[in-house]
Amino acid sequence: MIKTAIVTPDKHFPLHDQKAINVVCKAIKKIKPDIYIDLGDTGEWELFSNHHWKNIERPPDHILIPMLDRSVKVVNNGMNQIDRALNEAGTKERHFVQGNHEVWLDTFAVKSTRPRFLTENALKLKQRGYEYHPYNRKELLKIGKLNFTHGHKTGMHHAKAHLITYGESVMYGHTHDLQRHTHSRLGGTISAWSMGCLKDIEKDEDWLRGNLTNWNHGFAIIDFFPNGNYVVQVVEIIKGKTILWGEEINGNTA
Repeated sequence: MIKTAIVTPDKHFPLHDQKAINVVCKAIKKIKPDIYIDLGDTGEWELFSNHHWKNIERPPDHILIPMLDRSVKVVNNGMNQIDRALNEAGTKERHFVQGNHEVWLDTFAVKSTRPRFLTENALKLKQRGYEYHPYNRKELLKIGKLNFTHGHKTGMHHAKAHLITYGESVMYGHTHDLQRHTHSRLGGTISAWSMGCLKDIEKDEDWLRGNLTNWNHGFAIIDFFPNGNYVVQVVEIIKGKTILWGEEINGNTA
């Protein structure tokens, strides 16, 4: 029996692109996937990062903790949009692959002895029905013959770097751009896919003082054959629109 998965990359709620999220939700309802995979960096989580407080004074806990609680609520609200679409589609198998931004949550939770801020707890992953895959470069989520990780390599040829590192086919986020590298060997062909992002690209270009990015909005549809082979369809989103199965999906409206 062929199974279909939808894979979504970095959303960085609340710095997401709502139009792109709308496209994803509409695609989920249209495709009704058997499997959903979130590649992490689902939240921006800047208040949990030491980088954020590097040049400004961190407020005392009685002020900071309510700020962090509000941040957690906002990211959960973002995830709720996608979960509602998954519920409507009847998608039971769900995976959450922790990103490096979520690691900031865990670091803060351990140092402050506040376990409610651990990724698994903050995002209510058990209640949502997600299998949780902590940030790990050695033990990856694997479905069929394809591995999934948040990603950690950067640079111009990061897809090639990921493929060399793992030696098996792998799909990841992290870099925010679309890229594929394929290598043929005696045992068959392996590939690495970078899946772009669902973050607001235009606002980030403003934050980067007008420097252009090579980021792309996108997600993946994967059909798995019973023997573990698979077919990947990369769906790129352009200004809140895409074409799926010959039909336009417009994310400019919810």
